[in-house]
Amino acid sequence: MDAAGEVQIAPVRVASNLSLTDLGKALKAGLADFLACPIYGLFFAAIYVAAGLFLYVAAVEWGEAMWFVPAVAGFPLVAPFTAVGLYEVSRRREAGLPVKWGAVLGAVRGKGDEQLIMMGGIVFVAFSFWMIIAHGIFAIFMAESGVGAESVEAFLTPAGLAMLAVGTAVGAIMALAFYAVTVVSLPMLVDREVDFLTAIITSLAAFRSNKLMLTLWAAIIALSLLVALVPAFLGLLVALPIFGHATWHIYRRIVRDAA
Repeated sequence: MDAAGEVQIAPVRVASNLSLTDLGKALKAGLADFLACPIYGLFFAAIYVAAGLFLYVAAVEWGEAMWFVPAVAGFPLVAPFTAVGLYEVSRRREAGLPVKWGAVLGAVRGKGDEQLIMMGGIVFVAFSFWMIIAHGIFAIFMAESGVGAESVEAFLTPAGLAMLAVGTAVGAIMALAFYAVTVVSLPMLVDREVDFLTAIITSLAAFRSNKLMLTLWAAIIALSLLVALVPAFLGLLVALPIFGHATWHIYRRIVRDAA
């Protein structure tokens, strides 16, 4: 860390003085981006909403409604990758570049070096790992409960309540760890020609240097997305784009060019 309190990670510096004011400014800027280019935010959010509705219908049709709960709980793990196109919209608006579908959709490939696709693989593995962990927690607490996995009543049993408590704690820890890995790395891969390992290291350094503010930001996002899930996932059509754009502005506040 240098005299200015910034962490040097070639080729960038990581600021360590993120504040509440910065979070407010990021939200305001995120809202402005969404209102300026709403079609892109609605498009990417609609994909996310459609996936959630598919999971719900599939769980109900297969008679495994209880598995919808861990699926929804793990859903925020894939939200950052869904927001990659939104980062490109914000980047182009900030740079004064035209916002076009080709450029925005092409952002999923990053700078053409497949680094973002590799991060997408990590996102998929993380979600799959969470589902495996959730299955294990279910097996531990519910195997002897005598209530079927297809019954919502299982949540109201002592074993079900214990399962929810442990699952929530484990899920929160996993989500925070994954958030620390992706909060800066994904927008960085959209913005710069760096490998995904450098982006992950930068993201972890940013989280470590701004632990309080970035944890608060994670809590704000989690609570907002939880509320947005309630009306048949439809609240995500607004919440996801705003927070996606806002996260770009937080990235730009924290990560700067190395001197």
